[in-house]
Amino acid sequence: QVQLVESGGGLVQAGGALRLSCVVSGVILPKNAMGWWRQVPGNEREFIGAIVQNGLTNYGDSMEGRFTVSRDNAKNTAYLQMNSLKPEDTAVYYCRYSDYDPPPGKDYWGKGTLVTVSS
Repeated sequence: QVQLVESGGGLVQAGGALRLSCVVSGVILPKNAMGWWRQVPGNEREFIGAIVQNGLTNYGDSMEGRFTVSRDNAKNTAYLQMNSLKPEDTAVYYCRYSDYDPPPGKDYWGKGTLVTVSS
């Protein structure tokens, strides 16, 4: 089993920045990806970005630039740096851990952390 705990959310003014953290614990396989998603109530969960253990990243549409995903493998922690925040970035932000080798792999989610951007 794998557990994820996000932290770092809160209230920030438009134009500000936040860094979210996601600590993973449990049975962590060598080949894995850690990603960030966000969700506004009533909307589908939206992909922000993900990073695999060797540091390669990919981002969702229009996410790269203001959002940066990183990780510290020694600490089993992923980060989401968010800059130039806008009110429309207000959402619950979720961390996801995915192991993919051996297939088919499994996904695990954190409970989320709320980010509120005031205008």
